[in-house]
Amino acid sequence: MTDAAVPPTTKPLPVVGGSGPITQPISTPLLLKPGQSRVAVLGAGSWGTTFAKVLADGGSSVAIWARRAELAREIMQSRRNSDYLPGINLPRGIQSSSRLPEVLEGAQQVYLSVPSQSLRENLRIVRELIPDGIPIVSLMKGVEMSTRSRMSEVIEQELGIDPERIAVVSGPNLALEIAKEQPTAAVVSSVSLDTATAVALIATNPYFRSFVNTDVIGTEFGGVLKNLIAVAIGIVDGVGYGENTKASIITRGLVEMTDFAVAFGGRAETLAGLAGLGDLIATCESSLSRNNTAGRLLGQGYAYGEVIAQMNQTAEGLSSVAPILELAASRGVEMPIVSQVAEVLAGTLNPRDIAPHLTTETNEPQGE
Repeated sequence: MTDAAVPPTTKPLPVVGGSGPITQPISTPLLLKPGQSRVAVLGAGSWGTTFAKVLADGGSSVAIWARRAELAREIMQSRRNSDYLPGINLPRGIQSSSRLPEVLEGAQQVYLSVPSQSLRENLRIVRELIPDGIPIVSLMKGVEMSTRSRMSEVIEQELGIDPERIAVVSGPNLALEIAKEQPTAAVVSSVSLDTATAVALIATNPYFRSFVNTDVIGTEFGGVLKNLIAVAIGIVDGVGYGENTKASIITRGLVEMTDFAVAFGGRAETLAGLAGLGDLIATCESSLSRNNTAGRLLGQGYAYGEVIAQMNQTAEGLSSVAPILELAASRGVEMPIVSQVAEVLAGTLNPRDIAPHLTTETNEPQGE
């Protein structure tokens, strides 16, 4: 199926997170207007805060959980998140707290935007706080290193909910551009078209358009795999190679992405859409991309540990390389570009040697 355009009950909750209220407690009756939706976003990094803005600008009342009390205070009092979105004014439709019960109480949809490797432990903290029967939406693009599980699979395992309640959002979504209200599109995917549509209706505003599909596997793997190709693009950019090299890696990288996703049950057309090609172009071509930035530092000669130390935010592509290659090997999928990224990370390949053809085993011409 190709992307298609889309024209609460409260219960007593234990206190989790934070030492006390930092603002007036978030209360559904005080916030909701007639017909207005109440949604919660867990994670106040650049993407979580940006998506909270998308939802608020679409008309929802949004509560965002910030791990640090001082960040929640800044969002509430100054309408800013200077650590992650400097210079961006946040709408008054966003409330924030470091106390999870305040954020989740009365939520009609919950959006998750935490580092992929800490998703499982975060879900164990919040699973008793999430209202029953509501959609849970992943904004993350990663694979859990310890289990090789996609984010929707981790959500299903830890919350024990029907996959029809789970949705994922992906596409060419660079946070700062969207926070500046530059027009873009995304795709919302769920095995339930009704769930995908319900989420897409909330996650749409004049500058952000959500499409839908039911290919969760292809959508999630597209978001994961493009990060790995973006690291490769950053590496060759850091080395100083030009547009021919980068275009070749993007093109052949899309082939690797598609082969991988299809091998695991995804659809090839999904990788030709917003979650694949669209996200790949944006991530590979923009200096705003964390994965591109990480790759560029590697190309400039920094070691893996030094790159991690310099990054203010998580570059999911770096932690996804090993699990993706293991999954690829299990299905007999060849991923020469991603393999070269792994070698650069391990320090066994000079960044100058990365190219879209170096790992072929023969000089004989091969089919594209």
